[in-house]
Amino acid sequence: MEGPGRFAMERCMPPEELVQQNWKRRDLPGFMGRAGPLWTRREGDAWAYAILADEAHLNPAGVVHGGALLTLLDHAISSVAWEACGRLPCMTLQLDTHFIGPVRAGQLAQARAQVVRRTGTLVFMQGDVSVDGRTALAAQALMKVVRTPRGDAP
Repeated sequence: MEGPGRFAMERCMPPEELVQQNWKRRDLPGFMGRAGPLWTRREGDAWAYAILADEAHLNPAGVVHGGALLTLLDHAISSVAWEACGRLPCMTLQLDTHFIGPVRAGQLAQARAQVVRRTGTLVFMQGDVSVDGRTALAAQALMKVVRTPRGDAP
């Protein structure tokens, strides 16, 4: 798609192809719903999270906005921490990121995260966003288990 205010899109993977690859579309409420749609896929014992980048995700330079990639990765890291902590809510205390390469419209940006260590109410994480096996963003995070109104926390 070329034209005024438009940027060339990579070959866009149709949603049907994502479904064939076991991706499931998640239409979430709130901010993540605006940042998506989000796609998820179980990979053995782990989860992968993705957005199919389109023009709504682009910055003025014509590549996916860093904030969109950070949102995707923060969601992935938070979700993995939540599951590792027995489905207790976790909040991001620190997210150290390194942008390594661009993501373009039409590409599937995939986020994965792992727990590195857990101590009490802190969870040390690492994660990345990649396209076709190429890392676009790498990060380390520190998450905290949040006490709920009922006082739940490990």
